[in-house]
Amino acid sequence: MSKHSLVFIGTYTEPILFGTGKILQGKGEGIYVYRLDGASGALKPCGLAEGVRNPSYLAFDASLRFLYAVNELKEFENTPTGAVSAFLVDPDSGRLRFLNQQPSHGTDPCHLTVDRTGRYVLVANFMSGSVCVLPIREDGSLGDATDVIQHQGSSADPVRQSGPHAHAVTLDNAGRYVFVPDLGIDKLMVYKFDAERGKLEPNEEPWVEVTRGAGPRQLVAHPGGGYAYLINELNSTLTAFRYEKAKGGMLREIQTLSTLPEDFQGTNTCAEVQISPSGKFLYGSNRGHDSIVIYAIDQENGRLTCMGYRSTQGKTPRHFGIDPAGEFLVVANQDTESVITFRLDPTSGDFSATGHRVDVPTPVCVRIM
Repeated sequence: MSKHSLVFIGTYTEPILFGTGKILQGKGEGIYVYRLDGASGALKPCGLAEGVRNPSYLAFDASLRFLYAVNELKEFENTPTGAVSAFLVDPDSGRLRFLNQQPSHGTDPCHLTVDRTGRYVLVANFMSGSVCVLPIREDGSLGDATDVIQHQGSSADPVRQSGPHAHAVTLDNAGRYVFVPDLGIDKLMVYKFDAERGKLEPNEEPWVEVTRGAGPRQLVAHPGGGYAYLINELNSTLTAFRYEKAKGGMLREIQTLSTLPEDFQGTNTCAEVQISPSGKFLYGSNRGHDSIVIYAIDQENGRLTCMGYRSTQGKTPRHFGIDPAGEFLVVANQDTESVITFRLDPTSGDFSATGHRVDVPTPVCVRIM
């Protein structure tokens, strides 16, 4: 990796009511920016984009010129919706220049991604259970929504699954299909994406059913294109799929594994899932066990083998980032308000603490460029 990388950390800046009924007191001041030392793993503060409300999830475009942040809100401009903020990134200093905001057309947007053409931001609205498509203008700012899809239904848990809760938006590697795990209805929704019009159309098989009560949260595609992996929040499992793009972009289950040790007793919910840049290892975070589970990925059949668990040295690992070179893993421990740097072993997939941490109020998301 380069001698230094820039690390952007999204936070909660004000109180937020979760689907569990718990209210978290957000203490952040916006989006925090650090430099990651490529030798030691130390994080040095170098900026703060203040005044951004609840920028809880961040995403870059492919050029790394623009950063987009959800504003995880239940009301924006006196309307029941959240919003998305656009920023221009200074690649040297990490300074963020605010461009504009657009409503997300749903409450509590929690996840977003930029399509491979760099022309659209796709957003998952958690509380209202909807998906929104926002066009990107030439200057990186956002235009009016080109599409909004509302999910319907419920599932087993009367508290967490009384209605739809879209939790993430993932495109396949070709940018043709969009996958939306909906925690509230126990379905992985599948859409065709029209990148010319910015429209989502139901696939021939419009969803993949998951185990009732599993609470699908986030899907990650293997860089090789043949597999995808879904982390399930409520029952703490990870499901591996074979991706059949030649058959209409469908996912066929290969296996489902627990994210927890057999002897764990207590309450746990899963959060983030990511694959190493090499495509050899998969990582998922446990909130309760307060760990990251490590799996080896069989490159021949996509199956997973659990390699162990590592403490995140803090409580409630909401998210983590892996640097592009695959040398460091940076964890945001939401409830202990700490961001910890670990060094990755590219051969074993294991990681160890560098001894470096920074205090960040209610950190939620880590992005490294």
